[in-house]
Amino acid sequence: MKTILLPTDFSDNSWNAIEYALNFYKDSTCNFYLLHINRLSSIVTDDYYYAHTQEVLVDVKVEKAKEQLKALVKKIVKKFPNNKNHKFCTLTDNGSFIESLRKHIEEKKVDVIVMGTKGASGLSKFIIGSNTGDVITKVKCTTLVVPENAKFKKIEEVAFPTDFSLPKNLHVLQPIVDILNKKKSSLRVLNISKKDSILNPQQQKSKELLEDYFYNYTHSFHFLTNKKVEDAVQCFVKSRDIDLIAMVAKNLNYFQQILFHNKVEEISYHTDIPFLVLHE
Repeated sequence: MKTILLPTDFSDNSWNAIEYALNFYKDSTCNFYLLHINRLSSIVTDDYYYAHTQEVLVDVKVEKAKEQLKALVKKIVKKFPNNKNHKFCTLTDNGSFIESLRKHIEEKKVDVIVMGTKGASGLSKFIIGSNTGDVITKVKCTTLVVPENAKFKKIEEVAFPTDFSLPKNLHVLQPIVDILNKKKSSLRVLNISKKDSILNPQQQKSKELLEDYFYNYTHSFHFLTNKKVEDAVQCFVKSRDIDLIAMVAKNLNYFQQILFHNKVEEISYHTDIPFLVLHE
């Protein structure tokens, strides 16, 4: 049984991520935790000076969130009826977004966080918003990032960009294996270099390790040369009709260039293609 954490702010964007998660894990037995975090900084304003007033305001916010979560569960059950594999629990919390996530991940033994990201339009032209960016860099938990325009479809092609700097324990890649198993998907391992070059001995060894690890699954290796990693990923995603991009957070060279830059006018994968971010 999987334990999935679904942070929500009750926006259309977070509902899209919830829908994606329920479709993605349709055939898996899951406990879903719907979590709303009240940020105290947004609750307590300069208009409230007294502690008791602040406490009352927090209580009002918490009660409202609980009602919204109940309504959200009803909406889910109505949209996805009769799925005996899925159970839902609701959680509310106050304070730091990241600390709250860390606490619930540990307490509930969370396997995967699924959260939406609005993309560039409302985020000062950055690919990944501050909330999502903080989660995937600061929270050590597999995270499925669902962009605003991503709609679930059969996962046929999974791209795995890598510089062949592999984690010490290849078990980190198990979520990819789970997808290849469940979805009968094909894996496309993508290496991008800024100039024509052959793999060094360590990279070649890592490539062979990956070949062994994914031996029982349909997979292939692809090598592109481009000075800009994000451009190469964009080209690859479009040409292969990629359905999901999986990355190991340790691969900072690729990770930062693909997810954290502001060249949004030419990049579309940030609004359409989900990212699965893996942590050691």
